[in-house]
Amino acid sequence: MKNPSYSYSNGVIWISHFSLFTFLFRITMHKSGFVNIVGNPNVGKSTLMNLLVGERISIATFKAQTTRHRIMGIINDDDAQIVFSDTPGVLKPNYKLQESMLAFSEGALVDADVLLYVTDPTEKVDKNADFLAKVAQMEVPVLVLINKIDLTDEKNLVTLVEQWHELLPKAEILPISALHKFNVQPVLARIKELLPECPPYFDKDQLTDKPAKFFVTEIIREKILLYYDKEIPYSVEVGVESFKEDKTHIHINAVIYVERDSQKGIIIGHQGKALKKVATEARKSLEKFFGKSIYLETFVKVDKDWRNSTKELNLFGYNPE
Repeated sequence: MKNPSYSYSNGVIWISHFSLFTFLFRITMHKSGFVNIVGNPNVGKSTLMNLLVGERISIATFKAQTTRHRIMGIINDDDAQIVFSDTPGVLKPNYKLQESMLAFSEGALVDADVLLYVTDPTEKVDKNADFLAKVAQMEVPVLVLINKIDLTDEKNLVTLVEQWHELLPKAEILPISALHKFNVQPVLARIKELLPECPPYFDKDQLTDKPAKFFVTEIIREKILLYYDKEIPYSVEVGVESFKEDKTHIHINAVIYVERDSQKGIIIGHQGKALKKVATEARKSLEKFFGKSIYLETFVKVDKDWRNSTKELNLFGYNPE
């Protein structure tokens, strides 16, 4: 960068107007953009999101459909702001909740400045071909991230790269392992290169677009995903009825909603032991997340067929708009 031209006259240092404008523009140049993470269920999108952001924004379990919402995580430095967006896994919906989840994923194709399509060696490259056809038509940069490369060998990886290049010829294809933190920093550097020049969209100290209550519901739901089998975790939603905070403590009343009375009994368990286990583990994670002492009360209520109720889904924040 050329230095601005200076002149000295009558005890004053002058900077030429043109050089000053150029100089100020260059030193204040800033990049910002929305980097949206999409892909099929259980390929490691949330693990990748948390690693990129450097904070545990999205819950991540070994079960498919863990992520239900579109969740933003923001990283900042002096000359860039990257707004990452984790999305639900792409699937063919069987009920209205899954329709809303798919709408979150498809919406991520509309407002992306850079798209990260995450896959892994265990899935076929043409899975959800309709969604991939939309990805292929995008004008913004697309990075195909082949995650979990520790599950394959070099020969198979080369074949996968060739298949993805044939399917998405405009995309850049990068092998990574989010779990083992392999090749993730080069991905972050490439993202920053691809961002448009733009002022920041959010305050520089903002980490996410979600309120505190949202993370309470997600952490409780994560414990349910971990501790219950079969259909139970997918029939559950969590709401926060009360969130009272002071400098050192947070008092939370949370409700776990299920669709049937039989599910309520399973969630509570014999003598309430199952629910107590979920509440205890959730409280520990919440204390770590908020850095405060947590008092957590949990209740279980039946809300029949909430997954197919537009009204209930809107109340639970599943309206993609």
